[in-house]
Amino acid sequence: MMNSQYLLLGSLSLAVLILSILLFARKKAQSKGNSLLLLGAPDAGKTAILSTLLYKQTLPTHTSMQTNMANVSLPPSNKSLRIIDVPGHPRIRDQFREYMSDAKAVAFVVDASTVSRNGSAVAEHLHHVLNALTSLPPSQAPPVFTIVAHKSDLLKASANATSEQLSVNRVRTILERELDKRKASHAGGVGVESLGGEGEESTELGGLECSGGEFKFAEWEGGEVAFVGASVTVGKAAVVDGEKRDGLSDFREWLVDLP
Repeated sequence: MMNSQYLLLGSLSLAVLILSILLFARKKAQSKGNSLLLLGAPDAGKTAILSTLLYKQTLPTHTSMQTNMANVSLPPSNKSLRIIDVPGHPRIRDQFREYMSDAKAVAFVVDASTVSRNGSAVAEHLHHVLNALTSLPPSQAPPVFTIVAHKSDLLKASANATSEQLSVNRVRTILERELDKRKASHAGGVGVESLGGEGEESTELGGLECSGGEFKFAEWEGGEVAFVGASVTVGKAAVVDGEKRDGLSDFREWLVDLP
């Protein structure tokens, strides 16, 4: 009788232990990492943004061919964030997938001053990112995602909109148009590589599913997409005291508000 009771208690204890381990493992798998992935086409200004956040001023940069990493402290909370700047060259840009498992957030940087000319190539790159985000395993919490309309200072503000608002509107409109073309070509069985992209890709590339007909970021089934306007100036110190604002203020606030 006593042996049976001990056996029962031992079995219950083992079951509780196994359940605790499984719950802990699941919670750990679903928790977000602590990295921000900076993605985007070459010359979009990713490294300039990184240097501004890191050194509080914008340093001269050149097109990167290797991944840059740095731990950045974000005032006023001094929250630390690991920023990973992945080159945008078509041959190496997919290296971002290696860091997705530790990504708390993903920022896709677009040059708002040139997107009207190279929108197709930028959309192709973004398509790969959207596909990766929608292909994450269910056990992984998806990273927060934003599109940074960079170099907004090169757009002239109007009486009705700031340069940041104009850059966001331009980037959103052009990318939605180009991604809708890719979505339609995929639905029609046309290879999306025929749409002017720079890299080779499979015609089965997904990630553009929307609740409506046309592709719209507001209806994208992969999650919420934020937009922020941004700009940096080489040699100019960043404003981080919270009272004045600079070209990265909106982006910096987005980073501070990350969960």
